[in-house]
Amino acid sequence: MQPPSQEHRRGASLGLPADGPGSLATFSSRAGAFVVDAIASALVAGLVTAPDLPGNWSLLSFGLVTVLALVIFGQTPGMRLFGLRLAHPRPGARLAPWRAVVRTALLMLLVPALVVDGDGRGLHDRLTGTAVVRD
Repeated sequence: MQPPSQEHRRGASLGLPADGPGSLATFSSRAGAFVVDAIASALVAGLVTAPDLPGNWSLLSFGLVTVLALVIFGQTPGMRLFGLRLAHPRPGARLAPWRAVVRTALLMLLVPALVVDGDGRGLHDRLTGTAVVRD
């Protein structure tokens, strides 16, 4: 008989499956979705500021698009492209605007997103009670 594994399974403390739909997204897929959203936001801001470069207007565009997309659809365009969604603390409920705003503001600082827990969730997700999962 094999001794029980002492290995921590990602998402176990959140009641999420080990793999497949509803399991925690990998760092690389979350980072890829972030890059897509950042580039798309820069392009949107560039349309407004052309012929000048968008500069900090990209941050405003990123914040608005991210908050609105999370509240309305539960995923950003980058998340959709990578097959991810934001899991809410109450399954089936729509994300409260304050959670989307706080999560996005912390994500825009970038450092909280890089501080992860044992499950691989960033500080911005821990503070808002959310998790990025596979769709």
